[in-house]
Amino acid sequence: MKKETHKLFANIARIGNRAVKKAQEENRQKGLPNVYEFGNKILYALPDGTFTTEYKFD
Repeated sequence: MKKETHKLFANIARIGNRAVKKAQEENRQKGLPNVYEFGNKILYALPDGTFTTEYKFD
């Protein structure tokens, strides 16, 4: 891979990572869970820092 291409991909990944972190923090501030898939299971990261496989949306 060319050095310029690698730098471009690294920059795109950096921008994407920042956007994801910002969205996750906004979810926490609004009291919403962040949702992840791990080992074919859906995990909810609750704003209090706990994880659960079940979440009831009120």
